[in-house]
Amino acid sequence: MNESTENIGARRLHTVMERLLETVSFESADRSGDQVTIDREYVDKHLDKLAGDEDLSRYIL
Repeated sequence: MNESTENIGARRLHTVMERLLETVSFESADRSGDQVTIDREYVDKHLDKLAGDEDLSRYIL
């Protein structure tokens, strides 16, 4: 996302990270003891809609 637009900044990065990890956080109680690997494939799968959205106005504070 930073490659196609200007630097998104720390607050916006926090929003992106929340979006990326929301599924893991939501399911964490049911997955106690499980190991979750966040790799490129996981990121691409979970952020594909956000990464393709050139209008990032909802992430601007």
